[in-house]
Amino acid sequence: MMRSIRKAAVIGSGVMGSGIAAHLANAGIPCLLLDIVPKQPTDEETAKGLTLEHAAVRSRLAAQAVEKLRKTKPSPLYDDAFADRITPGNLDDHLALIADVDWVIEVVVENLEVKQRLLSRVEAHWKPGTVVSSNTSGISIEAMSADCSESFRRHFLGTHFFNPPRYMKLLELIPGELTEPDIVSGMREFCEKRLGKGVVLAKDTPNFIANRIGTYGLLVTLQEMLDKGFAVEEVDAVTGPAMGRPKSATFRTLDLVGIDTFVHVANNVYESTQDEAEKAVFAVPAALRGMVEKGWLGEKSGQGFYLKQKGPNGSEILSLNVAAMEYEPQKKPSSASLEAAKLAKGAKEKTKALIGAGDRYSELAWNILKKVLVFSAEKLGEIADTVREIDEAMKWGFNWELGPFETWDAIGLPKSVQRMEAEGTAVPAWVKDWVAAGHTSFYRKQEGATFYVSRGEYKQLETPAEEISLKRLKEHNKVVKSNSGASLIDLGDGVACLEFHSPNNAIGADILVMIQQSLEEVRRNYDGLVIANQGRNFCVGANIMILLMEAQDEEWDEIDGIIRLFQNTMYKVKRFEKPVVAAPHRMTLGGGVEACMPADRIVAAAETYFGLVEAGVGLIPAGGGCKELALRTSQRVTHPDADMQPYINQAFETIGMAKVSTSGHDALKLGLFKPTDRIVVNQEHLIYEAKRSVLGLARGGYEPIREEKIRVVGAEGKAVLQLGAYGMKQGGYISDHDLKIANKLAHVLAGGDVPAGSLVTEQYMLDLEREAFLSLCGEPKTQARMQHMLAKGKALRN
Repeated sequence: MMRSIRKAAVIGSGVMGSGIAAHLANAGIPCLLLDIVPKQPTDEETAKGLTLEHAAVRSRLAAQAVEKLRKTKPSPLYDDAFADRITPGNLDDHLALIADVDWVIEVVVENLEVKQRLLSRVEAHWKPGTVVSSNTSGISIEAMSADCSESFRRHFLGTHFFNPPRYMKLLELIPGELTEPDIVSGMREFCEKRLGKGVVLAKDTPNFIANRIGTYGLLVTLQEMLDKGFAVEEVDAVTGPAMGRPKSATFRTLDLVGIDTFVHVANNVYESTQDEAEKAVFAVPAALRGMVEKGWLGEKSGQGFYLKQKGPNGSEILSLNVAAMEYEPQKKPSSASLEAAKLAKGAKEKTKALIGAGDRYSELAWNILKKVLVFSAEKLGEIADTVREIDEAMKWGFNWELGPFETWDAIGLPKSVQRMEAEGTAVPAWVKDWVAAGHTSFYRKQEGATFYVSRGEYKQLETPAEEISLKRLKEHNKVVKSNSGASLIDLGDGVACLEFHSPNNAIGADILVMIQQSLEEVRRNYDGLVIANQGRNFCVGANIMILLMEAQDEEWDEIDGIIRLFQNTMYKVKRFEKPVVAAPHRMTLGGGVEACMPADRIVAAAETYFGLVEAGVGLIPAGGGCKELALRTSQRVTHPDADMQPYINQAFETIGMAKVSTSGHDALKLGLFKPTDRIVVNQEHLIYEAKRSVLGLARGGYEPIREEKIRVVGAEGKAVLQLGAYGMKQGGYISDHDLKIANKLAHVLAGGDVPAGSLVTEQYMLDLEREAFLSLCGEPKTQARMQHMLAKGKALRN
């Protein structure tokens, strides 16, 4: 059995190595980060009198990498302080320290001989039982460990993290011939639970799963463009969201990855494969080689397939005419197939609409798609054993909405195979046999279970207990109540889940009504409630479209009613006699935050971007957000003579500047989470952990949150806040309207014009929130901000 991983060592402190070390630190794993000793001191080190014998010089590369982690944006760390969990060192002086770790990860240059030499050095200090892995993107695991002992090889495997390690979900595990099954299963469990990864088992073949198929797809797309004379932007219009792929599509993706990096990955397959047909596809086109020679490497060099430059009308983005190797103004692609895909809902329907329209863009999509589907089928068994492994790898590694086999099912397996063969495309024999046997898909559902193809037959998908799917529960008739905005779902074990499902999960009256109805249902029949959903984002806030329409019509009583309904609903959640746990993930803004704050506990995904952002649309929080932060300040400063001002200043700044946390841990630093709240790294486990928290509270003798008075900073504290805002206006940092909003916010957070230290009720604070919100709704500049947000999706600073 694999021993627990409590400490780790990463060898190689480049972008990838330091990123892996950062994510281990995010998961609470202390990490040693080692790199080579520099060949000579820098001029700055020499000026300080330091020589190559000085420890700071010898470990400089790793130390600089750790410092860079604190400055990199977006941050590889959940919290900058987590960098302290990484200890920099060097291979000459500190390699022996790996005897005290549980996992050693090699992340050095992609060169077989270099990796072999390093593994030899690692084995000299290796302690039996320690897992050793290589973060290679394509070099053979067997080849690099060939000279190591049998015992070492039993604990050795590939762990291919995708870059950046914090944000990319995919992790390919690549066992060697001798890797112990317990090591593979133990690493899979650790990486899923502690690191939050989506793990697939890959075979020891060139570029493994995702890069093998992804690189093939990019190359056949490029070849199709060159053969048929399409422009770069035309191809991207077809191979982006219209096909269920990211907005970066093909060529923006290549610019982001780096043209030179892509060429290296393609060459790796070209040099390794014995299949002549595959070799021909992976031969790098002259156009790509020419771009590398010119230094047109994409984002990192400032130009690639796209070039951003200043024109007479401001910045414009030009696209590369690959045939002429010149940049030109972009065309705006338009066709029936693109329009059909745009109007269709979901990746399945979009793809069907795109390839079924029969125009030139439709033909482009089909010609690319059929090659990728056939190639994926050809490689099943060689790169992975199951269609699911390949599909998950492409979804998690390349952000496709559907994997190749899911796509094949979506467009109709028998019909598409028939079309391919009619066009002379060689479909793999096993696919033809599968269809001939009467199968119409690679996946099927039967009696509530999902099955997928593995080794030529259907295999049942085994879902871990930690992965609760609300969609699956709804399919099994577990919906207790529902309306247009939300549903109450039975999670089992006496716990219900309130799920938002309005557009963008924005909170409107329908959701508020369902919350109140859900509380009544839970009161009668359940032990507690989870507030969670599995949408792209938890909640983008309240429905400002309705607020804007009412404000423009000067329906102030309607707006007052909406705010009262929100406040009263959140108050009922907070005072509910059974435990309530909120489980936010990703974007959780404005009203979404206020829907979480009354819960007994927040169990949040590590990737939660949490913020009271109402100032961005010219308003202040009025669903209890201001009241909750004032209450937390009052609870934090318990002594009547203690100074509350620094804490209320922080709340004022957080709301006034519409700060959004960069992670769940950052939300804790901003004071938006409480110390008792929890962070879960694997978002797939979020509802399971929230349910556990509800049960823990219920079984521990739960007592409802009692109302308490809020001690406020009053008129004196309000003056301090307003003076700070005035200083920012004088300094040119905020506008006149920003100052007006800030003054209203100061009035609310300070508790109005009462004397400092006064004790006020929660309802008093809610009334202040509502009055300020209503007055700002009447401001033309606030209405302009709301309109701009709805039209452009970003804040207007007027």
